[in-house]
Amino acid sequence: MFKPLSLFLGWRYVRSRHGNGFSAFISASSIIGIALGVTVLIVVLSAMNGFERELSQKLLSIVPHVELVSVNEPIRDWQKSIEKVVRNSEVEAAAPVINMTGMLQNGLKLKAVEVRGVDAVLEMQVSSIDQYIIAGKWQSLTTTEQNKNTIIIGSGVAKKLSVEFGDKIQLLLPPPEGAGDVKQLFSSPISQQVEVVGIFKFGGTIDDTLAYIPLAQASDVMGYKPNETQSIRLKVTDVFRAPKIARKVAYDFDHYVYIHNWTRTQGHLFNDIQLVRMVMFIVLVLVIGVASFNIVSTLIMAVNEKQGDIAILKTMGASSATIMLAFITQGLVNGVLGSLLGAVCGVYLALNLTAIISALEQLIGTTFLSGDVYFINYLPSVLHASDVYATVITALIMSLLATLYPAWRATKVEPAQVLGQQ
Repeated sequence: MFKPLSLFLGWRYVRSRHGNGFSAFISASSIIGIALGVTVLIVVLSAMNGFERELSQKLLSIVPHVELVSVNEPIRDWQKSIEKVVRNSEVEAAAPVINMTGMLQNGLKLKAVEVRGVDAVLEMQVSSIDQYIIAGKWQSLTTTEQNKNTIIIGSGVAKKLSVEFGDKIQLLLPPPEGAGDVKQLFSSPISQQVEVVGIFKFGGTIDDTLAYIPLAQASDVMGYKPNETQSIRLKVTDVFRAPKIARKVAYDFDHYVYIHNWTRTQGHLFNDIQLVRMVMFIVLVLVIGVASFNIVSTLIMAVNEKQGDIAILKTMGASSATIMLAFITQGLVNGVLGSLLGAVCGVYLALNLTAIISALEQLIGTTFLSGDVYFINYLPSVLHASDVYATVITALIMSLLATLYPAWRATKVEPAQVLGQQ
């Protein structure tokens, strides 16, 4: 079977170095170092992918992707505006919303909340809040003559006020247009008695700050007509293109509006994920680079040991390229073995990361991610084949670069000088 001379020599040198204990140790340490760097990098990138998925699929299922907020006058005939907006292929659904800041009072206990006036039916098309109701039903928010003043609150708000499903509390809201009138600036707030018809538990700070009331109830407070709303909320097909989609939709909108998107309120989470991804990638690539320097040590020792062989090969007519490729092949074996071993371990850990961390939490009796602080209580992981390919290729390139100098040094061996000393 035909074998290129350089590959044949490189493989022979790899097999022969196992007899040298120190060379074998340095070689093994380079393989293990590269494997560890590749493994950890794949796991970290998979964890960052998992956080991105949870951000887009869970947190942004509650937080508005895009909001078109009226500047001065309310948006009139919002039904027709929604029909026009959803014609855009990048908009999945739209719903009216009125945002207010208010206070909830139960006895002597007060809690500041963000109050959203929503249409119970349309809101389910742009939000999955109904999936997180733990007491009552989301449909109870629908306004009827017998059930007009209702509210759905977060579990954190309910705990702070010591209220349960079915209790009645006071909702305090600022009077409309009070900010522009000095006389009304310090006027008493609008007080309404509302019934708690639902409690949701989503996780994080949202449970402590958010409350929902019917759109008609919010319209009465703001002094709007039945077909008027403060803003329109959009659910888009690609949350990471929300700013561009928002500008495109607002350009064709027939009302003067402010353009809000989720990156203004939750964008810091996405930016933090990207920052951690970039920093960890750089750090772990440097770890792989440090491990690759062991290849340099291994090859330099191999060149010193094989000076006699190199001199004989040169006298027999071997070219510098053949000798150089022989030592590059010897060094690349470490890089290939380390990269493949790291890729296998990294893929396995990434696919089972959530279960492994969960078992570790149970073993040591602690929780790494608290659902009361973060919007998830587990470590997510999503493995992308592109991350594996990029990591392995990076490790192989750095291993190749580490072999160049020692291999070049091998071509500088002078046969007359080496053979004359023997």
